[in-house]
Order: sequence, then structure tokens, then C-alpha cells
Amino acid sequence: MSDKLKTILIIRFRRVGDSVLSMALCHSLKQSFPAAKIHFVLNENIAPLYKDHPDIDRIITFNDKENHGWTYVKKVRELMKANHYDAIIDMRSTVKTMLFSLFSLSTPYRIGRKKWYGRGLLNFRLQAPEGTDRVASNLQLLEPLSAEGKIVKDDSFPLYISAEEKERYKIYLCNKGLDLTKPIVLVAVATRIVGKAWPHDRMLEVLKRILTNYSVQLVFNYSGPIEEKVARQFYQDLNCNPRIFLGVEAKGLRELCALCACSLFFFGNEGGPRHISQAFDVPSFAIYPPGISKDFWLPGKSERYQGISPDDSVTPAKQENLSYKERMELITIESVWEGLYPMLDKFLPKS
Repeated sequence: MSDKLKTILIIRFRRVGDSVLSMALCHSLKQSFPAAKIHFVLNENIAPLYKDHPDIDRIITFNDKENHGWTYVKKVRELMKANHYDAIIDMRSTVKTMLFSLFSLSTPYRIGRKKWYGRGLLNFRLQAPEGTDRVASNLQLLEPLSAEGKIVKDDSFPLYISAEEKERYKIYLCNKGLDLTKPIVLVAVATRIVGKAWPHDRMLEVLKRILTNYSVQLVFNYSGPIEEKVARQFYQDLNCNPRIFLGVEAKGLRELCALCACSLFFFGNEGGPRHISQAFDVPSFAIYPPGISKDFWLPGKSERYQGISPDDSVTPAKQENLSYKERMELITIESVWEGLYPMLDKFLPKS
């Protein structure tokens, strides 16, 4: 194993889901080069997810002010001047993120995606592979480092919380009236982008079936007033069922991790919480809206991690003349239930 790779910089940025899936890259790097220090660049609001993460040695954050204009350029330049990196892995490879390589042209491995503006800045430019999921695509960026030793590609993307954090959240759940001896299903009834959620009436029918057929407690996950309004409407339409716990909050990403870790199943609209659930090995069934490739955004698809999208019934080419609403309606109540109930039968304890 080469001792040349002492410090590696990974540039991610963007949102929760993207950053969670990038943990497979960090995890694989630590297994491949255990002595290397991994520095991870991301947006400040996401950083709590990776507190004390064993695969990350330093978290470098950019807040909203630092992420723009000359303030951004100055911070990148000072960071690269103050640190010597043996490898830079630019996962996004945008004009903006390539400044890291521009200010560190002496770094032996400057790895990213093959884009015309990266010539001369990145010395290893890889074409994104076709027909792979996001995690497999991320792991491809490790290949140039095979010159330094055997690469271990691990497609898991674990997240961690402490035993104290989990126990503290369990106490909170008990205080909210949940019975921890009974299964908790985390449900994403709303979406960050309005209009991306599966239609209300269809989601409502599936939730009714879950409550009728399984002795579970449902926790509605939402963030912000718009999503809360959606969740409250579902709660009202389900006659304020006492097995629905609307008031359970996750105050920050650490508590969202604890909530996922305390749940036995995830169901609902695709997004960051689904990725976090998978990171804690929680079985999930997600609904993927039009334009979001299930094959790409559902890594490690198996009996434990499944989902449904319009592409399962009609090819994208045949959807071209359909409206967004028509494409979404290709996901029927019965098609969701046929995929969901066998998983609930398998992964929820028998009553």
C-alpha cells in the first residue's frame, strides 16, 4: 500500500441526499488507504450529519455567505494554500468547484468528471458511467488511485449516532406517547419541492391500508411550515388516528438520524430521509416522481430497499407526450400496495 496518499480532499456540496450517498466514497477510501486523512467539503447546514464520523477526519464547511462571489474564491484559495493534498476528488466537477484544483495544481491526483472546462485543471477526468446508480458512479472516481494500491469499493454508506443520542431520542419518543415495544414506521408524506409528492388521495388510501392491516405507529416526517401543513391535512383526513404521531420533531439532522435509527421501516416520497434510513439499514419503500430515476437514486436495490416510479410501467420515451400529472398518475394505488405490503409482512414483527 502506497504511503503517498497522506491527505485526500473530497468536494461534495449540495443537499442531504447527495452527501449521504457520497459516504460510500469516503468509506471505501478509508478501507483502501486507512492511514490517509480524509477532508470533506460540504455546505455548513449539512455538516452535523457527519459529526464524529469514522471515515472523515476533517469537515470543511461553507456557509451561505461564503458560498458566493469573491468570498468563496478567497476561502478556497486560502484553504488550498494552507493544506497540502495528495489527491483531490471533485465529485461535482463544476466551474465553481474546480477552483480547488486551480489553486492546487501541484496535487498529483486531481480527479473529477470529464467536462471541457476541466482540461488542464483535472489530470484525471472520468466519463460518468451509464446504467449505474449514484453510489456506483461515485465509486468510479476511485479508479485513478489504483496506482497507489488495491482499491476497496464498498457500496454501503453508513451514518452514525452515539448510543447517548439514540437513548435520549428514545426518551423523547416515549414522552410523546410512542410505545417503543411496537414498530415505528417513518412516513414522508410531503416533499421539499411542492408538486413532487405522490397525489394526496392515493397516499391517503395506502396509509389507511397500513393502519388497517398492521399494528404500527406512524410518524410523519416533515420540514418547515409548508410540509407541516401537508402532514396536518393527512392527519385530519385519517380522523386523527391515535396511532399517528404528528408532533414528533427532529430538531436538526442529528435528531433525524436518531428518528430513522429508532424506526423499523420507511415509506413515502423519495428524498434525503429515505437515504438516511438506508444509511441506518432501515428497510424502505419509496415513491419516485417523474424525472427522478429510481435506477440511479436507489442504490443497493434489494428486498430491503425498494421503490416505484412511472418508468416501471411506461418507458421514459413513451412518457414524452404526457403531462407531469399524467406521468405521476402512472403510479397507482394498487402498484404501490403490491410492492409495499410484502415488505411490511417481511420486515415488521408479527402481531
